Parts: sequence; structure tokens; C-alpha cells
Amino acid sequence: MKIRVGFGYDVHRLVEGRELWLGGIHLEHEKGLLGHSDADVLIHAICDALLGAANMRDIGYHFPDTAGEYKNIDSKILLRKTVALIATKGYAVGNIDATVCAERPKLKARIPEMQQVLADVMGIAPDDVSIKATTTEKLGFTGREEGIAAYATVLIQQGM
Repeated sequence: MKIRVGFGYDVHRLVEGRELWLGGIHLEHEKGLLGHSDADVLIHAICDALLGAANMRDIGYHFPDTAGEYKNIDSKILLRKTVALIATKGYAVGNIDATVCAERPKLKARIPEMQQVLADVMGIAPDDVSIKATTTEKLGFTGREEGIAAYATVLIQQGM
């Protein structure tokens, strides 16, 4: 069996007039993330990590923000397509370890729901999806609540 790891990062600006989608779920908040798609930074970081682990470039290469078909798309669709892309090289998702950086909204209570949704999309067990939330202690753009960032590390397996 061959295993590989990947790392992903994404950030989007918080703006008024948009819904906030994070980890595949809708969160009540006065601002949402700005982007071509639904701007789910957590899913985008996971997609980049998966694609990187399989040496298949990045999310923008496969799902460009210049393509009308991806305008306002649900990022869960992009994640499902990413899992299918890495499968073309014989890879399957092993596990995910991700961190979301945001001052607000507080995410602790919603993390189990995110884990379940993401696990269902990827076809893995919720126990294989670790999500952590942190603040930046009011420092930087996330601390000023100008945006949200997410980091993801993944393990993929070939020949299981």
C-alpha cells in the first residue's frame, strides 16, 4: 500500500449580504464569505490538500473561478468531485486533520455536524475527519473579523 500526505490552505473575506457556509453546513452569522462559489474555506483547504497529496495541482486549476458553472456552487460538490479525481489515480481518503481560524462565530458546538457532513461526502467515517477551531487572539485579518482561514492536512492511500 502506498500512502501520501497533502497540505491545504484557504482564506476568504467576510462580507455582508452573503450566507456563511463552513464545513458543508450553513451557520447563522451577520456576514458570509466572499467567493465565486459558496466560499467554504474549510472544504477548499481540504480539496487543495487532497489534490496536492495526489500531485494533481490545486482547486483553482480544476474548478476555476472564471468558469460560470462554478458560480455559487455548493463546495460539497467540489469536494465530491475532488475525491473522484484522486480516485482516477487509485487514491482513497485515509483521514483529514483540519483547523479553522475565526474569531466568530464560535464553532465548537457545530463541529460534529461538520464532521458527519464531510465524512458522508467523502465516503469515510466521521472519526476520520478531525476539525479544530481556533481564534488568532484578535490578531491579523482573522482577529479583526475581516475573513476566515482554514488549514488541512490529509492522508491518502493507494492500493488498499
